[in-house]
Amino acid sequence: MKKMALLKHLREHGCVFVREGGSHSWWLNPHQNKRSSVPRHSEIKDQLARKICKDLGIPFTK
Repeated sequence: MKKMALLKHLREHGCVFVREGGSHSWWLNPHQNKRSSVPRHSEIKDQLARKICKDLGIPFTK
């Protein structure tokens, strides 16, 4: 999955960008008070994208 597609999916489900870390970006789902880190790679494996969505409490779509 492309990183930009994942970030668009996160925004569509109400997640917001929090801050940049060392090699990751931190995202927050304010409705459920859950957060997760997203690596700064152009391609993110589906298994990792599924885990990020699960951590944020949103459905995963490919």
